[in-house]
Amino acid sequence: MQFFGGSEISPSPPVPTASGNNAYMLYIFNRNGVCLLYREWNRPLKTLNSQQDHKLMFGLLFSLKSLTAKMDPTCVDKGNLGVPQLPGQGCSFHSFRTNTYKLSLMESPSGIKIILVTHPRTGDLRESLKYIYNLYVEYVVKNPLYSPGAPIRCELFDTSVDQYVRGLG
Repeated sequence: MQFFGGSEISPSPPVPTASGNNAYMLYIFNRNGVCLLYREWNRPLKTLNSQQDHKLMFGLLFSLKSLTAKMDPTCVDKGNLGVPQLPGQGCSFHSFRTNTYKLSLMESPSGIKIILVTHPRTGDLRESLKYIYNLYVEYVVKNPLYSPGAPIRCELFDTSVDQYVRGLG
């Protein structure tokens, strides 16, 4: 099965942009803002409890998505700042960088948001996020034991994502 114009999941995923493990955190949210999965690898500092962290991350994404839609120079109808948009609607962003981290986002047509926080010098991760989404579809969505909207508890998915993300640069 093919998603986002890529090929089926194969033993050879997209090549990481550099060597080493520069990934800090991975979040997967559903369209309602429920965190389905959260993983940490090299998070240098823990500042919040996980529930507050998830709320802040989803709020940040909501605000950035709303802001980019409002500032879109190609769209006449700007809408109201803060009004939710459908996936794929309006202007969108893929990543932003600070001096301490880079946040990369991919949103699926169904509203699943995959966020990967990495070292600031990490390259473009759009293909890598699509690959993680394809893993999600293959190992979670197609799993007859998985209930949509429930936290992801699939050992094969966890292992596959962990191995792939550890190889990202």
